Amino acid sequence: MQQTKEGLLVPPPEPPKPDLDKLKRTFENGARWFYWIAGLSLINSVLHLARSSFTFVIGLGITQIVDGIALGITQENPQITIPIHAIAVILNLLFAGVYVLFGWFAGRKHGWAFIVGMVLYVLDGLIFLLFADWLSFAFHVFAFVCIFSGYSALRKLNNLQSLAMPAQG
Repeated sequence: MQQTKEGLLVPPPEPPKPDLDKLKRTFENGARWFYWIAGLSLINSVLHLARSSFTFVIGLGITQIVDGIALGITQENPQITIPIHAIAVILNLLFAGVYVLFGWFAGRKHGWAFIVGMVLYVLDGLIFLLFADWLSFAFHVFAFVCIFSGYSALRKLNNLQSLAMPAQG
């Protein structure tokens, strides 16, 4: 309690309450990034294998390496284009599927999915750094920040929930 000039006792001001809706939206948006990464990586793979010059910068570097290897092999051996492309698609589906799982678990408030997904995404971003693809690398950094914001919001939500729960005795 604080005392005023008039000698009255007043309670201390309450700390500002967190905006739960904003925290929830930030958490959900962070988790959704994994779905975007997976989906656009698969679209990029289809575009690469179709020899398109257009791709999205948000996709995974590992799927681009798989596509590049597949295209290199099929240029040397055009008679095996279909099986090599099929193998590339299967591998890319596996990589993208991992990110879909991260999105699914992260969306269900599993912090480990955010952490493991971010670590793998940083490693994937190093591929673009290695090839000096600055735009894709920069977008990896941006997406990482968005995912990290989601993870941070999840931690705050979990902390607020644990504070709100009555002590078990």
